[in-house]
Amino acid sequence: MQSPVPKRISAAAVLTILLTIAGCAGTGGIAPQDHATEASSLDAGNAIRAANSDAQWPAADWWRAYDDPQLNAWIDAAQAGNPSLAAAQARVREALSMAGVARAALAPQVNGSLSIQRQKWADNVYYGPGPLAGEQSWNNTGTLGLSYHLDLWGRDRNAAERALDAAHASAADARAAQLELQANVVRTYIGMSLDYALLDIAKATLQQQQQIVDLASRRLKGGIGTQLEVSQAETPLPEYERQIDALDEQLALARNQLAALAGKGPGAGDAIGRPALSLAAPAGLPAALPAELIGHRPDVVAARWTVAAQARGIDVAKADFYPDINLLASIGGYAAMGPLFQFLKSPSHSWSAGPALSLPIFDGGRLRAQLGAASAGYDEAVERYNQSIVGALKDISDQVIRMRSLATQADDAARSVAAAQRNYDLSREGYRRGLTDYLNVLVAQNQLLRAQEGVAKVQAERLGAHASLMTALGGGLDEPGNGPKADETLPGHGKGKAAITGDTAPKAANASVAAGSVQPVPSHAVTGDATDGSGNASAKAANASVAAGSDQPVPASQAVTGDPTGGSGNDSAKAANASAHAGVASHAPTPARIGNHAVATTATSTAATTARASATAPAAE
Repeated sequence: MQSPVPKRISAAAVLTILLTIAGCAGTGGIAPQDHATEASSLDAGNAIRAANSDAQWPAADWWRAYDDPQLNAWIDAAQAGNPSLAAAQARVREALSMAGVARAALAPQVNGSLSIQRQKWADNVYYGPGPLAGEQSWNNTGTLGLSYHLDLWGRDRNAAERALDAAHASAADARAAQLELQANVVRTYIGMSLDYALLDIAKATLQQQQQIVDLASRRLKGGIGTQLEVSQAETPLPEYERQIDALDEQLALARNQLAALAGKGPGAGDAIGRPALSLAAPAGLPAALPAELIGHRPDVVAARWTVAAQARGIDVAKADFYPDINLLASIGGYAAMGPLFQFLKSPSHSWSAGPALSLPIFDGGRLRAQLGAASAGYDEAVERYNQSIVGALKDISDQVIRMRSLATQADDAARSVAAAQRNYDLSREGYRRGLTDYLNVLVAQNQLLRAQEGVAKVQAERLGAHASLMTALGGGLDEPGNGPKADETLPGHGKGKAAITGDTAPKAANASVAAGSVQPVPSHAVTGDATDGSGNASAKAANASVAAGSDQPVPASQAVTGDPTGGSGNDSAKAANASAHAGVASHAPTPARIGNHAVATTATSTAATTARASATAPAAE
């Protein structure tokens, strides 16, 4: 009787030989070259340091700080109906489904087949012993097969983790698309508010010019004026009317844009009334910048998850270098004669069981090329992540600098309006009394118009800078720790390199898109409970919210209209603005408005107006 010991030795020797052969196609010399940047290692710059305060990160509904119900309604409508956002949400669902496909490879696969046929055997064929020729019988076959891949090298596990990380990245991309949509609605709405303010100025200027025409005509009739003065007064009228027409066009286009962002036809924008924007809250920065930036910017979060997915791809490519073992088993039955269920009886049964092994021996360098491509893809993802960190800090610094500059510009613009108003009032009064010619009035009027437009534009830019700062800070996304870390070395992926590791990432992309939002997956969905190297399961949620708002049209009761008023038919009916610098009463056109706030303000009212109209300078200033 032969001893079983040599068989065991023989099996061990075979396995050793196989591993040695597989090792001939080694991974040596192929590893990632780049490393991830820690946000805290970057110099945030003086602008960000000066603005750091105890301010909170933006709320998820940050646009409600503008206190405009009509704006709130249109952002809700855009989030519910925008096709591009819906497409981003569909990509999240697709990524989750692909994660489920990848995870299925970790489980045993059971397949069955059944064939039931009634067959007539040919008369002129010899089938061997037995009366088959010319007979009819059941020719039935049934099989049940089981296969299980022994994931000895972690290929299937890492492939599943890579798909889950990709789902996390897709959810963050959807959140970034939502934030961009919110910002586009707010920017369009602020532009609409500016157009209304400029329209007020243009209408008031036109009315004022018509009054000057009347005055020149009365002077001509009284014998103290000339026809040239009347002609000079009438010359600007068509240009002012053209400006009004152009602003009406801009408002119509803005309404169309808002309707399109909400996924509606142009007619839905016809009911949009005048914006009533206000913003009293100061715009400071969270003290945790830049350390916590990576958990608040959706583009940065997406880049982090992409790096984690690429790291898993390296592990998948490495696993391909080693032997692959599948456990196979099958049982079946076959019967060409007898009753219908003859194939189910034991004489017709057959079975098989055993391992199936495959390993690479010579592939012409294919596996090393695959690993090289995976490593290069990882390096690319790392550099994209680094760029997202740098870009995020730049965006924040840019908006802080803008807001600081615009706060100063607002004061300068208000003083300019006050000075231009005084000059215009003096020129007009001198012309009325015959002390100066009309050219001085025309020049002063043009200066006042430009100054008023400057105030309106600065106020709109301050609102826009605040909106841009909110989006630069992530627009309410809060995922501290919900992602791969940037300060740990990826095992086996380049010693001494700080790398984002998939092994430190949450193991489950517990995100789904339900009712327009990315929510945790229910227990019956993809759970992602694969264990990491220590055997401990992780299941962090990709709680990137893509909240969908109401898809209802803006009610008439919510249509906030402005209160622009035209000038009266005489000089005394003009609004009087007290000048802090001159200390005299001046007569001005009816103030234009940005939202609820007058544009043609003097230095006395500037502080209160600008505090309501836009974010103030950072507290540190």
